[in-house]
Amino acid sequence: MLDRYLYEQLIAYKMVDMVAFIDPSLIGASGSGNRTVRAQHIRDRLVTAKPGQMFMLPYNSGDHWMLTIVNPNQGTAYFLDPLKRRLPTGDWMSIVETALGMYNSERKRKGRSSVMWKNLAGIPPQPSNKECGYFIMRYMRDIIEDKDLSLFLVKWERRGSSHYTQADINQMRNEWAKFVVKAYV
Repeated sequence: MLDRYLYEQLIAYKMVDMVAFIDPSLIGASGSGNRTVRAQHIRDRLVTAKPGQMFMLPYNSGDHWMLTIVNPNQGTAYFLDPLKRRLPTGDWMSIVETALGMYNSERKRKGRSSVMWKNLAGIPPQPSNKECGYFIMRYMRDIIEDKDLSLFLVKWERRGSSHYTQADINQMRNEWAKFVVKAYV
């Protein structure tokens, strides 16, 4: 449902060829299979990439939402965690790296053998531990609304004072609720 909501935003902003999504239900920590299966789901989506297209991977580690933005052509992964954690370790990093390795192998691409990870430390932080999903949705929507994919890097690469107000998060909740009611009720 999340990807469908944001896909409609991509259509509205004429960015379908610039940004794509990977379904979080196929890559999340719970109920999505082992590491290899989840990496294959990512690879399967990456091979559909249009030139220059970036992929948004909303990921739930079991109790927390994070966002990774992958540029498969550059072998770069941008990590956004609303709780301001450092780069991911363990399963998620391994899954993304395996997926990009599979993608490069399938495309017969040679070049950088490891993924270049960038932690976007300047994202608006989540003040409590209960709103991470709305923060991830807001990050994705802000990136789409900027219409220039280089802007999110400039805006969020370095620590800063950016933040979302409660009104910003409530707006995201309301948009999501309206979409769900319109689409499914």
